[in-house]
Amino acid sequence: MASRVHNVKQGFHYVMSSIHFPPIAAGSAATLETRNNMEAALSGLETGTRAPDFSLPRVLGEDPVTLSGHRGEPVVLMFVPLAFSGVCTKEFCHVAENWEVWGSMGARVYGISIDSPFVNAKWAEEMGVPFPILSDFNKTAAAAYGVLREEIAGLRGVANRSVFVVDAEGRIGYAWVSEDPHVLPPFDEVVDAVSALR
Repeated sequence: MASRVHNVKQGFHYVMSSIHFPPIAAGSAATLETRNNMEAALSGLETGTRAPDFSLPRVLGEDPVTLSGHRGEPVVLMFVPLAFSGVCTKEFCHVAENWEVWGSMGARVYGISIDSPFVNAKWAEEMGVPFPILSDFNKTAAAAYGVLREEIAGLRGVANRSVFVVDAEGRIGYAWVSEDPHVLPPFDEVVDAVSALR
């Protein structure tokens, strides 16, 4: 996977260009940790650092969802570029179709899209997903996690496809970020990352 990011965070200048991450050997915890740190650097958030809190609506009129409200349990955050797009739909449908695994991980799972709560609600209904899709309409969460992209196919203010696993103490335990919107997350890695927190 080739990724490129140009972030400025707390005075440090992160530049990663045309990085190809090697495949991870099964059962290689050390290699997985190295890969996690490289992926996290793409967003400017390194594993072990505090995950940014957020307050995002699922449905207007209801209390927003906050990360701090889930302290004491792991959380999986899946940022996607756009609702109803083919790859994003495929990603969330994969999780839904494998909910026997994902739902038994002991983690709260959230999708996050920059679309409005109305669009996300309709999208979730059509897919039949068993997890909430939060609206980052103001792009605050994507910006805080370093995955807000200037442009994708001429569309400004879209999030890079990315996955963050946050541990029960609110720290980043795993991060995967891609600048290629056609690439799906490594689902097995995400499940393994959550399992490693138990």
